[in-house]
Amino acid sequence: MWAAVTGKTMRYDAFSKCHPAVNFLFFVGAIGMSVVIQHPAYLLAGIITGAIYYLLLNGKKGWKTILGLLPMFMILTVINPLFNTLGATPLFHFGSRPYTLEALFYGAALASMFVIMMLWFGCYNKVLTSDKFTCLFGNLIPSISLLLVMVFRIVPNFIRKTQQIIGARKSIGKGISENATTKEKLQDGGTVLGSLTSWALEGSVVTGDSMRARGYGAAKRSSFMMYRMTGTDWILLAVMLVLIGATIVAACLGQFAATFVPAIQLAPVSWGLAAYTCYLLIPTALHIKETIQWHISRSKI
Repeated sequence: MWAAVTGKTMRYDAFSKCHPAVNFLFFVGAIGMSVVIQHPAYLLAGIITGAIYYLLLNGKKGWKTILGLLPMFMILTVINPLFNTLGATPLFHFGSRPYTLEALFYGAALASMFVIMMLWFGCYNKVLTSDKFTCLFGNLIPSISLLLVMVFRIVPNFIRKTQQIIGARKSIGKGISENATTKEKLQDGGTVLGSLTSWALEGSVVTGDSMRARGYGAAKRSSFMMYRMTGTDWILLAVMLVLIGATIVAACLGQFAATFVPAIQLAPVSWGLAAYTCYLLIPTALHIKETIQWHISRSKI
């Protein structure tokens, strides 16, 4: 089952049906905690849960993104010891600088944090659509919320329009050939960039005229709220707050402590990992629960 979201297709997802406040709180917690946690066990939990939910949202196409993150993970991991020479266990020397095991592990931790954020941001873009963001913040900060929605749309719109321009040029025989020289490729890229810039500037003028014609900013605006908090939403909010609180308590108790340089020192894994993992598994659990219920209902037909 598929649903149209911001012009793209997305797999049917139970968590996406929840109130935008529930979606927003979850991603704030998931992304926020991934920025500060460096313990390998928690990083592994973040990667696994993020990858699972990303695949549930994107299907087989999600594997392309996940596999594309692996080279970035390896590069960030390998590069870190070249700049950070701290560590008690040198593996070899790069010139006069030691390449240490501790710095390598530290690089892996930083790379893992990057991968987790990319996965959860990818899920965020699929679940928390522009209409949900406007629903949450449209009345509080109307100008900023509109600006953020427009900014979030810039990159995907530019990529889509660039592909359209390149395809149109190829259809009239002006596309770049495989054996083109560097100069020809630069000229072709400059032409595409010029067309893209003209389209963007013209679109901004049209958008401004359209908003002015509709009276945007002329008076206090009204809004239509198509989302309502349900009993399930309140339960999810309570569960997420409890798990976030438990995770914060675990962090204050030092369960997330991890030091890599000059020596590796990791806090023992405790109940904080269970709280953190359960929090990250909430969307996946809802998705699986809804899928099981749908198959049971279908089998009874």
